Amino acid sequence: MSHEHRDNGPRRVGQVKEVTSLANPIIKDIKALSDKKTREQSGTFMAEGLKLVIDAIELGWTIRTLVYAKAAKGKPLVEQMAAKTVASGGLVLEVSEKVLSSITRRDNPQMVVGVFENRWKPLRDIRPAKGETWIALDRVRDPGNLGTIIRTADAAGASGVILVGETTDPFSLETVRATMGSVFAMPVSRATPEEFIAWKKQAGVSLVATHLAGSVDYRTIDYKTKPVVILMGNEQSGLPEQLAREADALARIPQQGLADSLNLAVASAVMMFEARRHLLSLTEAK
Repeated sequence: MSHEHRDNGPRRVGQVKEVTSLANPIIKDIKALSDKKTREQSGTFMAEGLKLVIDAIELGWTIRTLVYAKAAKGKPLVEQMAAKTVASGGLVLEVSEKVLSSITRRDNPQMVVGVFENRWKPLRDIRPAKGETWIALDRVRDPGNLGTIIRTADAAGASGVILVGETTDPFSLETVRATMGSVFAMPVSRATPEEFIAWKKQAGVSLVATHLAGSVDYRTIDYKTKPVVILMGNEQSGLPEQLAREADALARIPQQGLADSLNLAVASAVMMFEARRHLLSLTEAK
């Protein structure tokens, strides 16, 4: 008679649970975070990679679960993050590569995954000060675009991102991946178009919108007198009239060649760095 041991669930090793089964309920819960509805209901999301996990923990985000591959066991930085997770009341899982691949949906997954509580900045709490630049995105749909814009906003010294209308989720695995960790450094807010318009009217900001019918060269706009909110339209349809008519300036980015438009993330980068250029003196520029 065989007495072969079957590992069908977690086994506690000190403060760490060891998991090799794809059927484990904790693993199923983590995998379910690929679904937007589950992320919304649980208020949690996944971040993949040791750098992103360190960034999030160092910036004070609440970690619920730390997952690492057996091969990462004993690495000093992984052990430090595991200790911090346990200290904050989170769970640490040591898993097989097979389990990690199923969580991240990648054949060659990163060695570490963190499950964090999401964090939205309420729009009513945003009171832009002079010298600040915010970027607002109307119905942005592409996770890569959103992630790249959040990353660029961080690099350009913007103060945060406001999502207007039905947008892609900034806490999806694809978007978080594309931010390269900047999602943890950049405040992100969300609003309906009506909420955004009402906020704009009382926030004391200059709303600069890029628009196909824009009449003002983006380089000639006053980015200094008031705090600036740069408003970018949806990838396919651009800005609706409801939002465009609220703008203090409708900007255009002059283009030549065969291309008749720029990718949303590229256009956003051009606008944010231009606003920043006006705000920085040469001695401050790095």
